[in-house]
Amino acid sequence: MVGGTARSRAPRELARNPQDWPDAVLDDVAAAVVQTIARRLAAALNARGWSRRTAANQLGINRQTIGDVLDGRTWPDVATIARLEAGLNTPLWPPLARR
Repeated sequence: MVGGTARSRAPRELARNPQDWPDAVLDDVAAAVVQTIARRLAAALNARGWSRRTAANQLGINRQTIGDVLDGRTWPDVATIARLEAGLNTPLWPPLARR
């Protein structure tokens, strides 16, 4: 596990311009992974025409959690990412070469 204060700030707060999330420039590798997850999640929801509420109902994941991931306000845990990927049948975690 990451120690210290590494997770004390939300991923979007680590961007050079947080208001540009999810397209902001990031130097932090972990925040960049969350950014990719947020982008892929948004694309998957858009492709299905799903709102955050619809996604929550279809996937059985809290709407606020989905919103927090999309908005870069949280460090999503493995269980959440796995459930999102399985429910959407879409990989969200970026391949190693893209990090």
